[in-house]
Amino acid sequence: MTGLIISANEIFDGVKFHPQAQLVVENGKVVTIEATDGRATEHIDGIIAPGFIDLQVNGGGGVLLNTHPTLKGVKTIIAAHRQFGTTAMLPTLITDTVEVMTQAADAIALAIAEDVAGVLGIHFEGPHLSVAKKGAHSQEFIRPISGAEWTILSRTDIGQIKVTIAPENVGVKDIKRMVSLGIKVFLGHSNADYATTQAALDAGADGFTHLFNAMSAFTSREPGMVGAALLNDQAVCGLIVDGHHVDYASCRVALKAKPVGKVLLVTDAMSVVGSDIERFAFFDREIIKTGTRLNSSSGELAGSALDMASAVRNTHKYIQQPLGIALKMASLYPAQYLGVADRIGQLQVGAQADFIALNKELVVIGSWIAGN
Repeated sequence: MTGLIISANEIFDGVKFHPQAQLVVENGKVVTIEATDGRATEHIDGIIAPGFIDLQVNGGGGVLLNTHPTLKGVKTIIAAHRQFGTTAMLPTLITDTVEVMTQAADAIALAIAEDVAGVLGIHFEGPHLSVAKKGAHSQEFIRPISGAEWTILSRTDIGQIKVTIAPENVGVKDIKRMVSLGIKVFLGHSNADYATTQAALDAGADGFTHLFNAMSAFTSREPGMVGAALLNDQAVCGLIVDGHHVDYASCRVALKAKPVGKVLLVTDAMSVVGSDIERFAFFDREIIKTGTRLNSSSGELAGSALDMASAVRNTHKYIQQPLGIALKMASLYPAQYLGVADRIGQLQVGAQADFIALNKELVVIGSWIAGN
């Protein structure tokens, strides 16, 4: 491919801001960030930043991975979120049958084989969860782990596998087996007490799915899963910053409690993102969008209508985080967690040129993957 030089009022490289700078790209890789010298063929009246990375994306563009577990479905979800700055993701399958899990895995394998830009692997959110904390997940499909699921989890053609499990229903032995397979084990949709949660962390689990939501609460005499998540310095926490799932003050508590780099922005997005649909079928229920909130016909929150650019804006404006931190929570920090920060999540020399352009209102006005 040919080279690219693009300038901006500011370039955020994932670590620091460069004022009045230009990004030089060659063969899809970052060559340098340097002072503007007039060679740029395009100027952004705003900010260039690393592309966003989302570890929990159920759908977008009018489709869910559950209802469209196909290569076309994956491509639709990727395209829907790219317009909001997400250049890499783990498409996420909500609790479903073994058959749908297999179809989703096959779709991800095809996407990776075809080098579909932005697909890092797959996130299985369930089915080994707590019925008491199922949220919008379908109780009929929540089940113990079996050989059928192990067959899927043992696959080596679907990129990075991430799972969300309830540790009261998935034992330490199984968690250790998952970790030995290279699987990222998150805890969530769980009513586990502090001790059970800590045992899972000791076994190798190292993350929490949508902190505060669908997990045992922090109380005076039982710290619960929330307490374990906040106290553990190694584990990361996904956080949905949409103003509906978690109060903004609680978000600030999480950021004060956790070490730098251990709170990641996730969207938990459903099919409405990048689409004009206002309601859709979800198993035996209907999901209805009211403003920026999604509820199922049975009342509970059901994923989100959040895109990552909005999550970054909310983090900056309402959680009162510096813009650089908000951007890192959506790019560098998830890349570091996945162990791919040498390749994506920051605009360092030699990294893949995955970047976005934001205007002065922090609205995405362009995105590039490998310089395209």
